[in-house]
Amino acid sequence: MTDNAVLQLRAERLARATRPFLARGNRIRRCQRCLLPLKVCLCETLAPAEAQSRFCLVMFDTEPMKPSNTGRLIADILPDTTAFQWSRTEPPQALLDLVASDDYQPMVVFPASYAGESRQVLAAPPSGKPPLFIMLDGTWTEARKMFRKSPYLDALPVISVDLSRVSAYRLREAHAEGQYCTAEVAIALLDLAGDTSAATALGGHFSRFRERYLAGKTIHKGTVTADEAESV
Repeated sequence: MTDNAVLQLRAERLARATRPFLARGNRIRRCQRCLLPLKVCLCETLAPAEAQSRFCLVMFDTEPMKPSNTGRLIADILPDTTAFQWSRTEPPQALLDLVASDDYQPMVVFPASYAGESRQVLAAPPSGKPPLFIMLDGTWTEARKMFRKSPYLDALPVISVDLSRVSAYRLREAHAEGQYCTAEVAIALLDLAGDTSAATALGGHFSRFRERYLAGKTIHKGTVTADEAESV
């Protein structure tokens, strides 16, 4: 199975590391494709979808290496997703070229309240070119830093998604009410852009990932029941 852009970035980041990266649950034997425990591997359920929308993940430092990262799920379902390591002063040239491409309408995905008064804020993708959704992938603190300190993205409009439902993400604790994981926001963006089939596919993938991730933690603790084991 071909690695997606996030897994490729993960491999590059690990190759540059000067010491082992120890994420939570690092003693668990994991599938190196879906990063879930081997007993609840998700790979056999993967089914890519097609969409007019395209996603570009700008990822903070060790984010690609975390098994709990959900940006990777977007790249699982939409193979043309790109992923780049964030840099304040030396962004990858491929990222700059993608943002400048005439083939897409690029926009930064972030809450409208953080956009300056002069910055264009969108509630939905404009008609015309396919949208390029640039997602700042990291913890909330890291995402805010990337938003404030990425001058090469400052001229782009911001698209703000209002998710009124309670987040289903329980792999990491949110810092505040109304904060959502990367995959949840991507599902909403696909719906807004009219890519409903891709939204459904990503939603199903996210649900399966969440269930198996949490089941894997239970298995590791040695408290999984027979019914729970059969369900995953």
